[in-house]
Amino acid sequence: MTKAELIDEVTEATRLKKKDVTNVVEAVFSTMTAQLKRHQKVQIVGFGTFEPRRRKARVGRDPRNQETIRIPASWSLGFRPGKQLKDTVSGKAAKRQTR
Repeated sequence: MTKAELIDEVTEATRLKKKDVTNVVEAVFSTMTAQLKRHQKVQIVGFGTFEPRRRKARVGRDPRNQETIRIPASWSLGFRPGKQLKDTVSGKAAKRQTR
């Protein structure tokens, strides 16, 4: 799903103006990006957690000539899905509701 498709889906679901939904989606993504850029995690209960992770500097090998190279430290982004999202995707949430 693209951002445009997300905006269209939310517009349909909420019956708000597309311009308003676009502004909200942009604001949410902008806020999340700013937090992650500051190396702060973003936790959305029921959905999951986006977390910046520090990768240590390490030694690797150039696959072309097998020379040893130094790989500098860097930041990466991890995502851990929340329990509710995992259960929904796996189909367990529907089973719980029928009990």
